[in-house]
Amino acid sequence: MKKTNLSDHDPNQVPSGKDFRIGIAVAEWNKEITDALAAGALETLRRYDVAEDNIVLVHVPGSFELTSGADLMLRNDARLDAVICIGCVIQGETRHFDFICEAVSQGITNVALKHGKPVIFSLLTTNNTEQAQDRAGGKHGNKGVEGAVTALKMIALQRQLENK
Repeated sequence: MKKTNLSDHDPNQVPSGKDFRIGIAVAEWNKEITDALAAGALETLRRYDVAEDNIVLVHVPGSFELTSGADLMLRNDARLDAVICIGCVIQGETRHFDFICEAVSQGITNVALKHGKPVIFSLLTTNNTEQAQDRAGGKHGNKGVEGAVTALKMIALQRQLENK
């Protein structure tokens, strides 16, 4: 069955974030969209018991800077268990879209491997604003919710494997 809503998840499969500390890096570019994604992530983290004091939110200028923001967060707060990277890149008339999307994708992977902690890809890469809105709380759900659920699951997995 094809998943069509980014916010759909089985609550019974999401671990409690009671003692988790999670960073969120949010791009300021396409602010209307990224604010909605961040709101979805924050609401979801709170729903699964992440304490307000254990959520660190920073803003970076654009999606390209998400990797630097995540790296800075992990370097300067060793207590962070994961970082969720939230951004939105909308296709334009030039190849800029391709370069940014590829760089951010690779950069997020590199930061995760460098720090040995989950760094979550909550970047919308859409053809137009309508598609972005549909994935920022619209008819396709909210990728920020998906990112928060992914962070909770990955932290739990890391702890499970480290405690073996």
